[in-house]
Amino acid sequence: MGRNLTIDILKIVLAFFVVFLHMNFLKETNSLLSYLLVNGLFRIAVPVFLVITGFYFFHIDNIKKLKKWLLRTFLLYAIWMIIYISYWKNNDQILLTIIFGYHHLWYLIGTFFSGIILFSLRKMSSHSMIFLAVFLFLIGYIIQILGNLHYFEKEQDSVLNMYLLYRNFIFVCFPFLAIGFLMNKHLPKLSEFKNFKAILILSLIGVVAEAFFNYNFISAESTDILLSLFVVSPAVFLYFKTIYVKTNSKILANLSTAIYVVHPLIMKSNFYEELQSFKIYIFLGILISVSFALVFLNNRLKYLL
Repeated sequence: MGRNLTIDILKIVLAFFVVFLHMNFLKETNSLLSYLLVNGLFRIAVPVFLVITGFYFFHIDNIKKLKKWLLRTFLLYAIWMIIYISYWKNNDQILLTIIFGYHHLWYLIGTFFSGIILFSLRKMSSHSMIFLAVFLFLIGYIIQILGNLHYFEKEQDSVLNMYLLYRNFIFVCFPFLAIGFLMNKHLPKLSEFKNFKAILILSLIGVVAEAFFNYNFISAESTDILLSLFVVSPAVFLYFKTIYVKTNSKILANLSTAIYVVHPLIMKSNFYEELQSFKIYIFLGILISVSFALVFLNNRLKYLL
């Protein structure tokens, strides 16, 4: 069986979700709509990426395969950490930055560490694994909410608002990786369900509704973790997985990775900062061009994507 083109297209859409999230899309024109997108809909991107990774991680069933997977993941992380080194080398918490990743690269090193944990626990019963995944996810969610509510004293509050404390390989990456893993493990049973579209629509509504609740009753601050992500992420993947279109090309999959890893580099450039007119269109044009260039460069250098 070849690659599923539908999943590769989904990855492109998710990569742009991350881009728009980092742009704080529509923040200057409509704060509520911006919040519902940036801290709602667009937040499904990383969890769905993790579910997809976990689904295919199911086939990593021996140490040799694990080492190969870990090497590839770590090299991708290390290369891009080096590319971004000028942005984090003078950081006061340089060790934490290396361990947990600079900016968007947290996802890569988080996947690396959570992959090790998942491989170690792969023979655990499904019930125990899903319980552990939910438990860890809820801990991260509670830490984030307590931080956003600013309920505690200043010193404790500042600790709770450190995103490294809740957005990491333990509380985010492992839970969603485990979901994807278990979905592959129980794929025959999951295939019996026929209402993926209805579940998808309802769960997407749930994400927006939760974001609306957070905006009005908890905090208008940035929110990484939503409870509804635990339902919508597998629903998105399952729905698009059922639409199978065979392809043998990895271009689109590599393009989604390129968009993800390179977009902050363009955003942080002086050129981008100085743009006044048609800023988003010029940025997207440059981003897509640079991303395609990286895809073809990767064919020669490898491990860039």
